[in-house]
Amino acid sequence: MAGKIDWERQIGRCLKLRDLHVFLAVVQRGSLSGAAAQLGVSQPAVSEVITRLEQALGVRLFDRSPRGGRLTKYGDALRKRGTVVFDELKQTIRDIEFLDDPTTGEVRIGCAESITSAVLTPFILQFSQKYPRVVLNVDQMVTPTLELPELRERHLDVVVARIVRPLANEDDDLNIEVLFYDELVVAAGKQSPWSHRRKIDLAELVDAPWILTPAESWNARILAEAFRARGLDMPKAFLTTFSIHLRANLLAAGTFITTLPSSVLRFNAERFSLRVLPVELPVRPWPVAIVTLKNRTLSPVTQLFIDHLRAFTHETAPGLKPEKKSA
Repeated sequence: MAGKIDWERQIGRCLKLRDLHVFLAVVQRGSLSGAAAQLGVSQPAVSEVITRLEQALGVRLFDRSPRGGRLTKYGDALRKRGTVVFDELKQTIRDIEFLDDPTTGEVRIGCAESITSAVLTPFILQFSQKYPRVVLNVDQMVTPTLELPELRERHLDVVVARIVRPLANEDDDLNIEVLFYDELVVAAGKQSPWSHRRKIDLAELVDAPWILTPAESWNARILAEAFRARGLDMPKAFLTTFSIHLRANLLAAGTFITTLPSSVLRFNAERFSLRVLPVELPVRPWPVAIVTLKNRTLSPVTQLFIDHLRAFTHETAPGLKPEKKSA
């Protein structure tokens, strides 16, 4: 067991920021040699830094083996807090840059395609006109759960996600703010024979040319629930994909049908000549939320992005559910 650490003697005078940087490089690359190559130094120099850290802390950070080193519980604790240290330093630099010019900065955003294809696109058009020197880096991601390792490892500043399960205790480190509630609808191209119907029974669609999302997805589960409730088998898919753009283009060009979030239709129905079909599905509100880390200082420009996204969705939320044809 590690003894009590004397901050002044063991840490304040011994631990350097560069040592922590080297340690994190070893963790990231998985070996001393990998870290040495990344940092442009010799392997013995990296090994010396790790040894110095272990001596300062009085614990072993890695369990060595012929195949490399594995983090101990002490090393993992240093990894987690060390990541926070460098993240806070980066955020401090961002704060200083923002104070010098509050209209510049960078925001790293994680977002599913179903959100970038709907709400995020018109929002970015509006936001970029107000803040043309703010750089937005958007990483496409699938968020079937709230594990979100990219956010927890601080590779992202904010995630705009669909919440597809009840929140649990493991999410206690997350700030989750619901922006609006989406819903699932059945859609087709305007030229499709289905789009001219005023009423469609679900049983009529069993043999239709469906484009479906994978079976484990929220979309597929809601659709399967609707068919089961009618005592019907789930239809076979002509194509299975998560891609919004592929589905929208195929619907516009053919006779296919698919399920989509209503917000996608709200912002893309006219562009792709799509229409919501008058098909009843189970009412399952689908929360779309801003997710950030608790106890993490957000840069001013990230907060600016969040504030404007919140205002934008509040303005557009009343129109997010497209009108269905009356029966």
